[in-house]
Amino acid sequence: MGAAPSLKEPLLWRGHRFWLEQRPAEEGRTTLILRPRGSAAAIELTPAPWNLRSRVHTYGGGVYAVGDGRSDGAGPAPAALVFVHDGDRCLWHLPLDPATGLPQGAPTRLTPPAETPERAFGDGLIDPARQRWIGVMEIEGRDQLVAVPLQGGEPQPLHQPADFCGYACLSPDGGHLAWVEWQQPCMPWERSRLWLAAVGPDGTLQQPRPVAGSAPGDRRAIAVFQPLWIGPRQLVVAEDSSGWWNLQLLDLEGLDPEGAAGWQPLLPMAAEFAMPQWVYGMRTTCWDGQQLVAAACREGRWELGRVAHTGPAAGSAAAWNPIAVPFDDLAGLSAEAGSLVAVASDPTTPQGLLDLELASGSWGHTPVAASPLPPAAITPPQPLWFAGHGGRRTHAWFHPPAGGGHPQAPLLVKGHSGPTGMARRGLSLAIQYWTSRGWGVVDVNYGGSTGFGRAYRERLDGQWGVVDVADCAAAARAVVDAGLASPDRIAIEGGSAGGFTALAALCFTDVFGAGASRYGVADPAALARESHRFEARYLDGLIGPWPEASALYEARSPLAHAARIRCPVIFFQGLEDPVVPPEQTERMAAALEANGIPVEVRRFPGEGHGFRSAAVQVEVLEATEAFFARHFGLRQP
Repeated sequence: MGAAPSLKEPLLWRGHRFWLEQRPAEEGRTTLILRPRGSAAAIELTPAPWNLRSRVHTYGGGVYAVGDGRSDGAGPAPAALVFVHDGDRCLWHLPLDPATGLPQGAPTRLTPPAETPERAFGDGLIDPARQRWIGVMEIEGRDQLVAVPLQGGEPQPLHQPADFCGYACLSPDGGHLAWVEWQQPCMPWERSRLWLAAVGPDGTLQQPRPVAGSAPGDRRAIAVFQPLWIGPRQLVVAEDSSGWWNLQLLDLEGLDPEGAAGWQPLLPMAAEFAMPQWVYGMRTTCWDGQQLVAAACREGRWELGRVAHTGPAAGSAAAWNPIAVPFDDLAGLSAEAGSLVAVASDPTTPQGLLDLELASGSWGHTPVAASPLPPAAITPPQPLWFAGHGGRRTHAWFHPPAGGGHPQAPLLVKGHSGPTGMARRGLSLAIQYWTSRGWGVVDVNYGGSTGFGRAYRERLDGQWGVVDVADCAAAARAVVDAGLASPDRIAIEGGSAGGFTALAALCFTDVFGAGASRYGVADPAALARESHRFEARYLDGLIGPWPEASALYEARSPLAHAARIRCPVIFFQGLEDPVVPPEQTERMAAALEANGIPVEVRRFPGEGHGFRSAAVQVEVLEATEAFFARHFGLRQP
């Protein structure tokens, strides 16, 4: 259960398949795996003590890149694999044999260890013509686009954004670079801009300018996601000016010298072709050299399809041609020469690597770990639409307890993190743990969740601690009203922002009889004062600008209203959490104990924001269930 690895950032290159595995059984260490072309065997390229992890923006992502070497005419040059090692926060280079994908020698360090200030790298690509890595370096509270020669050396600045940048992509001919920028107080899914520059003969970026999206102060709020070249002169990006993250196409021939872009809506749909950019390395579209393939989310389900378009001419139509695979939880798309890989799962299949041949439609799926449950023992989620805050139609996934819901069944309400995130359909062994022990679970896509359009996301603007709380309470009532759970045995749990929602729901509603908070926000004012750079102004949009809106922060604070909580609460906290410091949990638990409320606190040395160790994950799950069972008078199986 807790020991199953998670799979991230799959990549197809010259027929070789690469992917990352984060292994809870190894204290959360992340390693790079290779399955060479034509082979069924997987090879670990970075065995311990290597740990591939980026610390850019705290949440990281985009920790490796693979690309061609430069041919000298005497035969193929070694390919370049560049990765970020968490041990020294440096870039490392490992030459690969292009034919086999196997290493040719040992890794060498590209960037010297930083003295002061500390710097972080991530989200890079290989520029084969110039034999360099291009990516993000975070230093002194700002991002930079930099280049690092594959022979090693100090990073060479390419572009200084106003604040944040990333998701760079290089045109196939190496002549243009596109990337995304955003600046505080906005998050990248609120307002962000696509930038474009020519790459000069000397490798410098020439005439960088924004060509899509919006910045703070612009009249319209538009966010962009994952630029992708589908030829030397054609660029695709997801942007949400229509109210949905839909695909747009730009042909550089339609770009005038002032930077006005001739964008063409490629595939207008009431669907999302993007995710909130919490980490680098996210991909929902891919180009195999001939065709565009994408993942689209409709009403909480992801589907895979081809985007068939006739070209950039005005009025040319595109069609969405679904691809028949059984998986409806998809991420990390990568394609090449008629083949595609992605991270895929469904309600009865664990997360794994999907291999798809686009022409024939034949596919295979390799789970990252075998499921301990037979399909017949799994309770798949059911869509639940209910009247949420303000009577608005709101979504959740309801997982009935084994044997079905009934009026005496205990119910667990889950609030996802973010709060910009979504409750997904892929198999969750943690949820199955609950359902196998007689609990129903309702996983709520409260207002503010992604996957349902911009208007749904914007329900939470200025309303964090109100809309999410009301929606979680309304979801619980809907399950009870349907006769599927007991009104006297409802618990709520969540991590990070979900922990805030759980604590606020205990304060401001009378629905829940117990709660659990994993590294949850108890004092939003403290978070606004002390949060790390990436989220330093996030609460401006969720609650209000700090300190001008201090009264609102006080009104929404679980810590300030701890006296209103009259039910038991269990807390879990990593002692090295840079996002929600342990002090928040300690103060909240102390306030409840002072009021005579049953409280339990589990503290984990070495853990940060999100638990990486398998032993810790299992302890959290089992302790939560035991705590709830004890206070609800339930017999544990």
